[in-house]
Amino acid sequence: MKHTRIIPLLLAFVSLAALNGCKCACTTPTARTAPGPVVDLQEITVKQLRQGYLEGRFTVVEVVQNYLNRIEAIDRNGPALNAVVAVNPDALKTAAELDAELMAGRPRGPLHGIPVLLKDNIDTADPMPTTAGATVLRASYARTDSWVAKKLREAGAVILGKTNLSEWANFRASYSSSGWSGVGGQTRNPYVLDRNPCGSSSGSGAAVAASLCALAIGTETNGSIVCPATNNGIVGIKPTVGLVSRSGIIPISFTQDTAGPMARTVEDAAVCLGALAGIDPADAKTAAAQGHLHADYTPFLRADGLKGKRIGLMKNLMGYHYRVDDLTEQAAIFLRGQGAEVIEVEGPREGPIENDSFQVMLYEFKDGLNRYFAGLDGATPVRDLAGLIEFNKKDPVELRWFDQKLLEQAQEKGGLDAAEYRKALEAMLKAARDEGIDKLMDEHRLDALMAPTGAPAWKTDRIDGDHFTGSSSSLAAIAGYPSVTVPMGFVEELPVNVSFFGRAWSEPLLLEIAYAYEQGTRHRRPPKYIVTD
Repeated sequence: MKHTRIIPLLLAFVSLAALNGCKCACTTPTARTAPGPVVDLQEITVKQLRQGYLEGRFTVVEVVQNYLNRIEAIDRNGPALNAVVAVNPDALKTAAELDAELMAGRPRGPLHGIPVLLKDNIDTADPMPTTAGATVLRASYARTDSWVAKKLREAGAVILGKTNLSEWANFRASYSSSGWSGVGGQTRNPYVLDRNPCGSSSGSGAAVAASLCALAIGTETNGSIVCPATNNGIVGIKPTVGLVSRSGIIPISFTQDTAGPMARTVEDAAVCLGALAGIDPADAKTAAAQGHLHADYTPFLRADGLKGKRIGLMKNLMGYHYRVDDLTEQAAIFLRGQGAEVIEVEGPREGPIENDSFQVMLYEFKDGLNRYFAGLDGATPVRDLAGLIEFNKKDPVELRWFDQKLLEQAQEKGGLDAAEYRKALEAMLKAARDEGIDKLMDEHRLDALMAPTGAPAWKTDRIDGDHFTGSSSSLAAIAGYPSVTVPMGFVEELPVNVSFFGRAWSEPLLLEIAYAYEQGTRHRRPPKYIVTD
C-alpha cells in the first residue's frame, strides 16, 4: 500500500498508571501486583506459555498482567484497535489461584494459565456485562457461566475479558459496518487500520491477531468466525453445530449458531476445541455429538497429513478477486506437492439456499432472543424483541448509523410452528447437506472441500456499510458442518485465508489437512498497524 506509516509499539514501558485510565465498558482489575518482568507475548503459543510456567520463567499473574498492559498499549492507546470492550476485574485473582494450583502440582487441564478473550455475546459469571454490543444490555450481568465459560475454567483458562462484535452478531440492520456496536464503537483491523476486521466476531479476530490474548472465542451463524479470521490473518474453527454447546450465548439461529476457537496457530485452536467440546443437556443439538467428539484434537495434527487426501477445489466460490484466485491456485499446487489430489468441482448455487436460511434465521432469532430476554433479571429495560425495537427508537446511539430492519422483519414472524418456517428449514438443510456437501463429496470421493475464505479487507465505511465482494462460508454454515480457515498469504499488507470444510463431525480430518498446510507454508505474520495517509 502506498503512503503508509507504521505505529511503533513500546510495550515494555507501559505503566500500571496507564491501565487505571482504561476506557472499557467495565472496571479494570482491582487487584494489582508489582510490574514484574516483561514477557514477550507477541505470537506466543499455548505450548510456549505452558512450558514457561513449568520452567518457572514466568507466572500466570505475570502473563496476565502483561496481556493487560498490551491491551492498554495497543487497544486503548497506540493503534487504538477498540477490540476489547471489558477486562475482567477478577483476572489477576484467578491468575494467582492458578499459580498456587500449579505450585501444588494440581494443573486443571490443557489451558491452565492461558488467557482467553470471549466475544461479548457469551455469558460469564464474572463482573462483566454480556451485551451483544447493544446499549439495552449494558447493565445485563449473567448469573451463571455459559457452557463455553464453564469449560474454559475447567480447563484452567483465565477469562481475560470480553471482545467487541458487530451488534447482535450482525443480525440487526439492512446494512452495517462489521465490528461496530452501540456499546463498543468500531473495531479496527490491526494490519491496516482503516480496513475492516469483518464480523461479527470482529474484536476476537483483531485481538488474536494483535496478541492481546493467547486465544479468543468467536461465534458464527454464517461467516462470523471465518471472515474475521481471514481479515485478521488467523486460524478459526467453525465446529459442527452441536459439538460445542450454545447455552448461555445470545442466539441468532438454533439451527446454525456455534461457538468456536480463534487462534494464531492450528495447534492452539485444536487444543481449545478439545476443551470446549461436550454434551450439554441444556442444548439439545449436542446430543448428536455422542461418539463424535474428542477431548483432545492434537493427535490429529500431522505434518504429513496431506498425503493421499482428495480435496475438492470449489471453483464456483472463486472469481471475485484475481489476486485471491492466484493465491488459491498456489495453495492447490502446494497441496498437490504434498501428496494430495486436488479436484476442481462445482457446488450448488447458494442463492436459493441462502434465501431459505434467511427466513429460518428470522423465525429462530425472534424465538431465541425472546427466550434469552425472559431469562434475564430486572436490570434489563426490555423483556422481548418488540421492546428492544421500541428502545432503539428512543436511544441516541443505536440508530445513529444503521437501521434495525432485520429486528423488525423478525418481529413480524410467527412461531416455530409456522408452515413457512418448517418448509424453509427442510429445504435449506436438504440443499446444503443431502444435495450439497454430502452429494458433492460422495460423487468425487473427497475427504474435504476447499475455497478461499474471502476477499481482502475493505475500508471501513459507516455511511455505506460493508463492501463484501465474495466469501465461501455459506454452504458449511447453513449445513451446520465444520470449517477450518488458515492463513493463505497476503494481498499487499492484507491477509487472506483458505477454508477447508466437509461433512458433519469431520473436525479431525479438517484439522489434519489445515495443520499440514499451515506447517508447510507458514503464511501467518503479525500485523504492522499501518496507517494510510
